[in-house]
Amino acid sequence: MLRKISLALVGLTVGGILTIIGFVAYAQEKATLNLVGFFYGIPLLLGGLALKAAELKPVPMSKTTSPEVLALRENQATPTQNQIRKDVTRYRYGQQAHLDDSLERLGLSPTDEERPLLVGLREDIIDGNYSLILEFDSPFISLETWTEKQEKIEKFFGPGIYSKIEAKEDNRFDVALITGSKG
Repeated sequence: MLRKISLALVGLTVGGILTIIGFVAYAQEKATLNLVGFFYGIPLLLGGLALKAAELKPVPMSKTTSPEVLALRENQATPTQNQIRKDVTRYRYGQQAHLDDSLERLGLSPTDEERPLLVGLREDIIDGNYSLILEFDSPFISLETWTEKQEKIEKFFGPGIYSKIEAKEDNRFDVALITGSKG
């Protein structure tokens, strides 16, 4: 639950309240509250603003996960699949895009402008196995490039994972990370 809360919003709210209390206390000549507002409120407010500037919002789940898939996740999901799911569904700070380092290492991010953007996530059952499906908006990377990198994707996110890449409309691609092995 805490990963769904924006630290920037908490900093802005608490810092804003303490800063207002500090200004009101200053006007009423109450030194103790004045100090609390100025020494805690203003730094928290500035910290909240800094975090807001560097905030990367969580990727939404594009489909509700069924109980069958949840049960399969508990039994089959690899640590890598769980880590990806947890990382992209929480607020991040100081990154430009979700999975930006991974895409760069895979050779799918020649420049920041051409980097595919992770726009959705879902869990499903493919070939009887648990599957984490990453939904990318990728106007600059073609299907041929994605399929060329398929083996590298499997090695990078493995072991115990194989992938399927599917082109969707409007330059969208689904990259399914499936537990098990091909065949």
